[in-house]
Formats: sequence, structure tokens, C-alpha cells
Amino acid sequence: MSGYLGDRAVVLGAGMAGLLTARVLADAYAQVLVVERDRVSGPAAPRRGVPQGRHVHGLLARGQQILDELFPGFTEEMTDAGVPTGDLGQLRWFFHGRRLQPAGTGLVCVSATRPLLEHRVRERVRALPGVSFLEEHDILDLVTTPDRGRVTGVRVRHRTEGGAEEVLESDLVVDATGRGSRTPVWLEQLGYSRPDEERIKIDLTYTTRIYRLPGEEVLRGDLSINPVSSPTHRRGAFLSRIEGDRCIVSLTGVLGDSPPTDPDGFLEFARSLPVPDVYEAIRDAEPLTDPVSFHYPTSVRRRYERLGRFPDRLLVTGDAVCSFNPVYGQGMTVAALEALTLREHLRRGAHPSPLPFLKDVSGVIDVPWQTSAGSDLGFPEVEGPRSPAVRLANAYVGLVHAAAARDGAVTRTFMRVAGLVDPMGELMRPRMLLRVLRGAWGLSSPGEERQPRTADV
Repeated sequence: MSGYLGDRAVVLGAGMAGLLTARVLADAYAQVLVVERDRVSGPAAPRRGVPQGRHVHGLLARGQQILDELFPGFTEEMTDAGVPTGDLGQLRWFFHGRRLQPAGTGLVCVSATRPLLEHRVRERVRALPGVSFLEEHDILDLVTTPDRGRVTGVRVRHRTEGGAEEVLESDLVVDATGRGSRTPVWLEQLGYSRPDEERIKIDLTYTTRIYRLPGEEVLRGDLSINPVSSPTHRRGAFLSRIEGDRCIVSLTGVLGDSPPTDPDGFLEFARSLPVPDVYEAIRDAEPLTDPVSFHYPTSVRRRYERLGRFPDRLLVTGDAVCSFNPVYGQGMTVAALEALTLREHLRRGAHPSPLPFLKDVSGVIDVPWQTSAGSDLGFPEVEGPRSPAVRLANAYVGLVHAAAARDGAVTRTFMRVAGLVDPMGELMRPRMLLRVLRGAWGLSSPGEERQPRTADV
């Protein structure tokens, strides 16, 4: 059709990566069909295909900016719907048991549950001309040309018993099915090589419960309380205000330390955290749900960009390429950055070429992966290569955290870098380096300091 690269693109998966992919494809293809195994129409609710959907989700600041770019007015819409918001640097952050000095960053944190966030994005995508959803369908395999050089569609089947198979012809197929992606298997079946994989086993467990707090004074006006786990303080938590005058609490344990799912055990785990803030907030609160757990064993990065051959008209994005430790909140934001990368390729006026696209996606992933994988390698039990660069980076970030406990300017810069808004180099500028060294000077080792240095607010 005139003005489009092709008649139809098919997106596999209706999670955040698939939705943002569909958004940018809608500008380049007459029809965009999103195929999903779950039922996604209807009100916002957790779904089977997003097992972490019942737990605290973090959309980094850069991800929020991209949502506003792709869906103008999105943040305002969420605020008008009653979703709490605040400045990222004004949250109650604890690293190594120390409270970071609050600081204004100019970055908005929107504290919505994953189901609500995904629902709002999905409804904006659904309203786009030419976009439709095919729900409750299993994705069976790819359809290709006889020489297997180009993907021409995908074979699907309705999930009802005896559901009929159907071939969805397409000018482009994008796999956004998440960490369970079958693209490596499909490549092997088609005579291509599987991608190499990098794995970091962290053996993380989230256990989550939703509460109604007894009053505003409990949080003292804060949007969230986040004692982040570290090699010196391994148990962590995220407590966030959410829509409907509620709060959600996710307790985190690594390397097999699983927060309990019984109510008494849940509270005892909260009391064992290196700071008392989370326990004090929920001990007298009204539980609205039973505790529920989610296990995340291993971060996985698939190195598609290193392959020498790849079938044309097939792309891979989101967790299907790289699944990050969710503690760092990077997954949705990286998916958003990858959607912008796809938009750049589409604007070249031709169907995206897979390997150049996957190489650019790898560039998007590099810094977040180095951050999360490097931080996980700070735990001595985590297996993986520790280059001098990884050891040096971990040591310096530890100094940054220590200095930020005294210096709000360090907090501001750290949060803008962690939010993927500013480059990592901002933490290494001479003036910031001096502030970090000066701020960290004289503080005891985090392993020796069991109680946080809480700053005046």
C-alpha cells in the first residue's frame, strides 16, 4: 500500500516489548497484528505470560520519557488516573544499608503496577489505525521461503481444545515473546546456528504482598522505600505506593534465600532487613493479598549479533534477546530503547535487515548488561568472569553509594545514570570524581555498618 513498507507485520508477544514494537511498526506497515497466548483484552490484571506481573515493577526514567514520546501525554494520563508520581531522586533509597541523600533529578517516577502500566500502553496501541490483536493463540513455528532464506509468516493455533492451525502471512515477523523465546530452536531447525548465550546465575526470589496503610504518616510523604540488596546486605525490598491508595511490597532474596510466603514469615523477613523502614511501614498495615513468590534463576543474553547468517524479515527484541535481573528495573526501558532503534531502521525506507538491527540492539544492551551483570558478580558465589574492569567498576560504584549518603549532588548524578538518561561517563567527570572520593572518605566499610545513615529530609 502507498506510503508503507509492506502490507502486514506480525509481532509475537503482547508484553511491553511487543506493544512498543507494534507502536513503531504501525507507522511503517498498513496492518500490524500482535499475537499473544494469553487473553489480554479487558481490565488490567496480572496474566500468566508475565510471571513477575504481581510484583514491584520499575520503569526507569528513560523508559518513561520514551513512553511520553511514543504516546504523547502518557504520564499526565497516568497521573490523572490516580497513579502516584514523584522525583526519582527523592525516593527513600538505601544501598549497603545507608540512606542516600535525597536530591531533585527532574526525572519522574510513575508508581504503577505492571498490569496497569501494560494495560494503559496496550489500549493506546490498540487505538492505532491498522493494529489488531490475536489473543489466546499458541505460536507453533515460522513459515519461510523454500530456500529458508526469508521468513514469510508464522503458524499459530487457537488454544482451545482442537483449535485449528492458521498461517499468518507477513512482510515482517518480530519475536517479542520474552525469555522463553523459541527463535534459537527455530534457527536450528532452519539450518542456522543458535546464538551464543551469556548467563549470570543469581537465583533471585521475589515475594510480594499488597497492603492498605493505616495512614499517610507511615510513609512520611515518600513514594517508596527501597533497601536494595547488595553483597554486604543481601536481603532487600521495594515498597511503593500504587494506585487505589495501596502499597505493594516485594521482598527480595538472592542465591537461594527465598522470602517466605506465609504471613508471619513474610513479616519476619521484612524485620530482618538492614533498615527497619519497611517493617515499620507494614507491621500494622491491612494485608489485601496473600504473599506470592516469583523465582528468577538466571540473567541471559543471547548474542544474535555475532551470527554470520540470519533469515531475512525476522527480528528479535526485548527479553527474547536479553533478560535482565529484574532488581535493576532495566527490562522495560531497554525494550523501549530497542523500539526506538527499530524506528530508526524503519525510517531508512526499507524492511529492516536483521543482522544490522541486532547489532544496534546489542549496542543498546551493552551498558545495562554491564551494570546488572557486573553488580551481580559482586556476590562472591555468583559464577562468571571478573575482569579487572568489572572489579574496578564495582569498587567505584561502592564509593558512589557511600558518597551519595552524604552528598545529594552525587545522588542526583547516580540516579540520572541509573535511570539510563545520562551516560555512565557523568559519574567519572573530574568534578564528580572529586565529590565521590571526598564523600566516601572516612566512612566505615559497608559490611561493618549494620545501621543506615539516615539523612534529614
